Amino acid sequence: MTRRARLLSVLFIIASVGLIGLCWHLIHLDGVIRTHFAGVRWALPAQVYAAPLELYPGLQLDRDELVHELERLGYRRLRKAQGPGTYSMDARSVDLETRYFHFWDGPQSSAQYRLQFGDGRINSVIDRVSRNPVALTRLDPMPIGSIHPAHGEDRVLVRLADVPPLLPAGLILVEDRQFYEHFGVDLSSIARAAWANLRAGRVVQGGSTITQQLVKNFFLSSRQTWARKANEALMAILLELHFSKNEILEAYLNEIHLGQDGGRAIHGFGLASHFYFSKPLSELHAGEFALLVGLAKGASYYNPRRHPKRAQARRDLVLRLFADAKLISQQDYQQLIKLPLGVTPLRRGGVERYPAFVELVRRQLKGQYRDEDLTHEGLRIFTTLDPRAQEALETRIVEELPVLERSKQLPKDALESAGVVSSVESGEVMALVGGRDVRFAGFNRALDARRPIGSLAKPFVYLAALAQPQHYNLLSPLQDLPVEVHLPHGAVWRPENYSKESHGEVPLYLALANSYNQATVNLGLEVGVDAVMEGLRRAGLSSAPDPLPSAFLGAVDMSPLDVAQIYSTLAAAGYRTPLKAIREVLTQDGTPLQRYPLQVRQSLPEGPVFLLNWVLEQVMIFGTGRSAYSVVSPAIRLAGKTGTTDDFRDSWFAGYGGDRLAVIWVGRDDNKPAGLTGASGALRVWSRVMRDLKVRSFDPLQPSTVNFELTDPVSGLLADDGCAQALSVPYIQGMAPADYAPCARRGEPRVLDWFRDLLGR
Repeated sequence: MTRRARLLSVLFIIASVGLIGLCWHLIHLDGVIRTHFAGVRWALPAQVYAAPLELYPGLQLDRDELVHELERLGYRRLRKAQGPGTYSMDARSVDLETRYFHFWDGPQSSAQYRLQFGDGRINSVIDRVSRNPVALTRLDPMPIGSIHPAHGEDRVLVRLADVPPLLPAGLILVEDRQFYEHFGVDLSSIARAAWANLRAGRVVQGGSTITQQLVKNFFLSSRQTWARKANEALMAILLELHFSKNEILEAYLNEIHLGQDGGRAIHGFGLASHFYFSKPLSELHAGEFALLVGLAKGASYYNPRRHPKRAQARRDLVLRLFADAKLISQQDYQQLIKLPLGVTPLRRGGVERYPAFVELVRRQLKGQYRDEDLTHEGLRIFTTLDPRAQEALETRIVEELPVLERSKQLPKDALESAGVVSSVESGEVMALVGGRDVRFAGFNRALDARRPIGSLAKPFVYLAALAQPQHYNLLSPLQDLPVEVHLPHGAVWRPENYSKESHGEVPLYLALANSYNQATVNLGLEVGVDAVMEGLRRAGLSSAPDPLPSAFLGAVDMSPLDVAQIYSTLAAAGYRTPLKAIREVLTQDGTPLQRYPLQVRQSLPEGPVFLLNWVLEQVMIFGTGRSAYSVVSPAIRLAGKTGTTDDFRDSWFAGYGGDRLAVIWVGRDDNKPAGLTGASGALRVWSRVMRDLKVRSFDPLQPSTVNFELTDPVSGLLADDGCAQALSVPYIQGMAPADYAPCARRGEPRVLDWFRDLLGR
């Protein structure tokens, strides 16, 4: 064989091996495409929503508060409300057009309403089309977070058929004009890019089609190498063999990277619309579409929040291309380039506005769904969060902590705080803050900071006593005197009152209202520590604290959410409802997966709880919580309890009105003294939150087993109008005193009693 023949043979073998290798590589790439692209194409994070605002006549909501809610949802104010997500207003009314939204109970169409206001309330809701009054409607709920995979990829899936036509048309115009003609690669673009790359000696220009960009984003890395570019071209061709142009374009709309929010990557135009403009794609105008299309060239380089001038120049260039291609008119072009970018301020956490609350949602979902379900299946989670309550809680914690620091001459940012707001009736958690940096998704003090609760434990000592009505009532005399408790290992505990003074014999209700330590310990030793622990357990405390007498004064570690749970049982007349943050879970297509119904059972006796709540009202009237009425209207009845721990390390307040319960903790992470009592610290925050929430009066239903009797607080005996200091006091039926106090009139009342007894027979 000649040398030339041998060379040809070698070349043939090399070519054959190369061809076989190329075929094997193509088969491998084809398998990757068919396996991964035709199956589950994206990791779709669970989307978490706040509770929707329900609008109805009589709702305590003024015009400005409604407008604030609309703007929070990204509604646009126009001279005339026209189109979903728009509103207009005058002095006493708001016109709006709601958005379509698929709720857990079915879809709600877009509709036009007029709401009229007066005296801080909605007076009427009118359908602007039919002119008929409407009993109830609701706004679309605000997205508050997402449960995305560990790698941080997030998106809101959109369908090509539902996207405004300007977006795909503009995208093709700017990114790939031959999209519907080429077969995955554009040879002319590749030739231009290749020449530029050869001249530079490295890859400096891509020439990629939309299909190639999709392949790069979905399958490959962003490294600019010849091997990666070759794979990109081959896979683009294979992709177009298996899928239609519209399927590829729809995938691109959902896959393209359009921004970064810390560790969370913003993928797709659906999420980008919310991330940059706080509204859905359907409500964007041409200038906003142009900005998003412009970001496809480089989301970091043209970031409108970091580089607004650069982004505006890019947007205006895209708008000019739109106008030249007659996608918009020249008149629209001239108007749009004069507009600002319209990008909303970046919230830390982006769409995850309330990380502490979303963490509670995660924990309540744990065990019911796999992590893969939450991060990949596009579940829609409807929660109990009330944005107005959340805003009030956040605002008051952020604003009041610096005031408290100055009052105690503490270093800046020395104090921390956490809080919970819940519904008295349903046990729904309406707001939750895990620290003064309300957007920080780190240590969540509302859930994980287990601190001694101090005097917040005392009501359960008194409840254990009132559950024995044959032995104790609200005026039973207690000994507020020094006491010694011998503890294990020989230690002796000698509790003192806050004032360092003893008060001798005091009525039971007064001892709790004034939070006397010695009276509480003496009472606790009488009823027994086991009875007190059982009351805490029945109220909802899941952990089992050590059954030691120190628990009477709050040597029990609990989180703010734990405290909210046990106090919610008191607020609900002894009926325990597990606090919940989730209402419904739906699949991506709207199929209900699980309901979270109201679970209520009576765990504490109604009568003794009613008596205890009467005392907790006295706490607010003249006891340790009385300063709240300088903030909240004195016409509003409230019930609650302060809590202070040793050396003023923890400041607590837990209390409620008729519809809302709130728990506030203030202290230091380093456990150093904060110098604050429950009244001087947490109560200051609590009372302002309750004022902002316009809390309703606490008006518990009187059980049939309870009677009120006019009583002389000095003697603890029955009173009449002859007793100047007489109190109307609740008693368990049949357990009121039988005799009258010395101050009572001696004749007439006894005669009336004789006639009453006679008629009774």
